[in-house]
Amino acid sequence: GVGAPTPVWGMLAGSCLHRIRISAPGGPMTIAVGDRIPDVELWQVTENGEGFAPVKAATVLGKGKVVLFAVPGAFTPTCSDHHLPGFVMRADEILAKGVDTVACVSVNDPFVMGAWARDQNVFDSVVMLADGNGEFTRAVGLEMDGTGVGLGTRSQRYAAIIEDGVVTALFVEPERGLTVSSAESILSAL
Repeated sequence: GVGAPTPVWGMLAGSCLHRIRISAPGGPMTIAVGDRIPDVELWQVTENGEGFAPVKAATVLGKGKVVLFAVPGAFTPTCSDHHLPGFVMRADEILAKGVDTVACVSVNDPFVMGAWARDQNVFDSVVMLADGNGEFTRAVGLEMDGTGVGLGTRSQRYAAIIEDGVVTALFVEPERGLTVSSAESILSAL
């Protein structure tokens, strides 16, 4: 008989991670320090996760000092257990360092991002942005091919400090796990 399938989350946390390709050959150049963020449409979660509205990236990320962090997927283990909660818990400390906005982006639809915001008690601490079609992620050149584990195209895990729409610091995770893009690492960089 056929055995039970291995849960995707187990694959993400374990040995099957080699099936995820971090960069697509021939893809766009990765955004770099000094580059302006692309002005594409995202969906911003509103009303404590109960609603959402379209927003241009330049509107939500292009004014003042912004800390943006990206995750491969809502409700995935590292994203839900460490990455988002770290920024929710440290939001006040980050804002106290002169940051105007802390935002999270993921290649998920706005319904999923809203449910994740409610599940994680995000409220007003982090602006939740759905990049449902992956347009922003593609435009910044930080796609991840997760088709080997059933995720499709997602975002790499990273964080950026953006001032008036220009990237002033970029922290892309070199491998699986959470190190350079954590809330603690960003607090040290501010």
